[in-house]
Amino acid sequence: MIVTTSQRADRAVKQKAALLAERFHASYIERKKQPVTKLAAFYECPVLLVSKERLELHSGEGSPFFFHPGSAMFRVKRLLSGGEDELVKACGLAPGMSFLDCTMGPAADSITASAAVGESGWIQSLEANPYIAHIVQEGLKSWVDGPAELVEAMRSIQVEAADYYMYLKNVPDASFDVVYFDPMFEEAVESSGIAPLRPHAAYTDLTVEAVAEAKRIARRRVVLKDHFRSERFAKFGFRQQIRKTSKFHFGVIEKGDSGEQQ
Repeated sequence: MIVTTSQRADRAVKQKAALLAERFHASYIERKKQPVTKLAAFYECPVLLVSKERLELHSGEGSPFFFHPGSAMFRVKRLLSGGEDELVKACGLAPGMSFLDCTMGPAADSITASAAVGESGWIQSLEANPYIAHIVQEGLKSWVDGPAELVEAMRSIQVEAADYYMYLKNVPDASFDVVYFDPMFEEAVESSGIAPLRPHAAYTDLTVEAVAEAKRIARRRVVLKDHFRSERFAKFGFRQQIRKTSKFHFGVIEKGDSGEQQ
C-alpha cells in the first residue's frame, strides 16, 4: 500500500498521512495532482487517501472504501422504536451481553449489535485487513450524525486488526455470549455497501477448527450469516433459519447448560 493525500491537503493532513505511512510501513507519496487511479496503477497496490474529512482505501478500480454506518443507521433507529432486527433476533442479543464479531468489515452488524446490548454490554470486533480495521476504527470514533444512541453504540465498539482464528485460539473458554461469523459469501450478493470492500477483504474460508474454537468460547450461541444456498450451514452444524424473502440466512449453534445443542 502507498499513502497520499487529497489535492488541496493542508499541513495537518500531510502530517497525518506521513504518520499513517510510518505506522503501516508504507510509502508516503506526494499527490502532485495525479489521479488516484494512476497512482494505484503505477505502484501496483492499493492507495490510502487521507483528507480532512475521512480516509479512503482505493483499489484502483471502482468506488473506494471509506467508513459509513450504512444499514446500521436505519436498523438502530428501528430498534429504538421497538422494532426487530434479524441479526439481533438470531443472536438473541439483549442488554448486558457480550458479542464477538469475527468478520467486522464495514461494521454495520457490530454497530447494530452494540445498540442492542447497550452500555452494559461489550462488543469486540475483528478485521483481518489492518487498513480496513483502522479506517473503521477511526470512523467509529469520529462519526457524529444520527441519534445519540447510534453514536454511543459506535463509540462502545472495540476494534482489533486480527485473523479471527488466531484470536479465537487465545481466548479463554466461555468468554463471550455470542460469537458471530459473516464471511464473504460463496455466492456474491449485490450490495453497494460491500462492493468497495471486496478488493480488500479476506477470503479465508470458515474451517472446522475455527467453529470448534467459537463453540468453546461462546456461552450462548455461535451464529453464521451466509448466502441462503451456502453449504456452510450443513457442513459446520449450524441450524439454518429460513427467510423466504432474503438472499442471506442466519445459522445458529445453540449452547445449553448441559452442553451444545444443534
